[in-house]
Amino acid sequence: MNLSDTHNHFYTDAFDEDRDYVVQRAVEQGVKRFFLPNIDSGYTDRLVQMNQKYPDLTFPMMGLHPCSVKEDYREELKRIENDLFNPSRLGDITWFGVGEIGLDLYWDKSFFAQQQEAFRVQCEWAKELGLPIIIHVREAFDEIFDLVDELNDDRLFGIFHCFTGNEAQAQHILEYGGFKLGIGGVLTFKNSGLDKVVKNISLEHLVLETDSPYLAPHPYRGKRNEPSYTSIVAQKLADIKEVDISVVAEQTERNTNEIFRL
Repeated sequence: MNLSDTHNHFYTDAFDEDRDYVVQRAVEQGVKRFFLPNIDSGYTDRLVQMNQKYPDLTFPMMGLHPCSVKEDYREELKRIENDLFNPSRLGDITWFGVGEIGLDLYWDKSFFAQQQEAFRVQCEWAKELGLPIIIHVREAFDEIFDLVDELNDDRLFGIFHCFTGNEAQAQHILEYGGFKLGIGGVLTFKNSGLDKVVKNISLEHLVLETDSPYLAPHPYRGKRNEPSYTSIVAQKLADIKEVDISVVAEQTERNTNEIFRL
């Protein structure tokens, strides 16, 4: 059985002490692909290093996270754009998506307009390069829908990362035509309600993720998340769908290949 963790940040310092063991545990659990969205330019060197160290395992992406959109966001976007469009300067690296990008109004609403502009700009880059976008949305579903409604066309596709919305919001996303829902550890939380939403969504619309080191699934909730826990999410999804985990693995792998054009 092969699984893909379509969203993790195992390049961050949360894994500096035991990264090789984290990789080993993941592979033992069948997790053979790590898709790595960027946060901001401060992490680019780490992304490159991880891709060089684990070239057959990692699929890096380039983008500016909404929580990193601050006063200097235009300068930061220029750095991201340079790395995205000129990857040869970073060595033998290929970008597999533009992300993670989006809106986050949970901690700070003061840069909302700047987050919107950064999202629009990065969506246009993705369209130009034919790459998927990885959308982060927290406390901002209505606002992100306004943007994607405006920008959506047959060149825009990707993943709504860490989907935790309701059934109506899921349907809104699927009606765009080119998007999958990223399902992670929240699916295992007792009172999240995500299990009821996912039960009514076809497997063909879902991909697996962890968002490591964040949002570890039960029974590790509150501890560091890691890519091996993708298998826990897969098993929970299989239980909800009343199918064998191999069915979940096969379909989500097809979905991952579709989105990332693999």
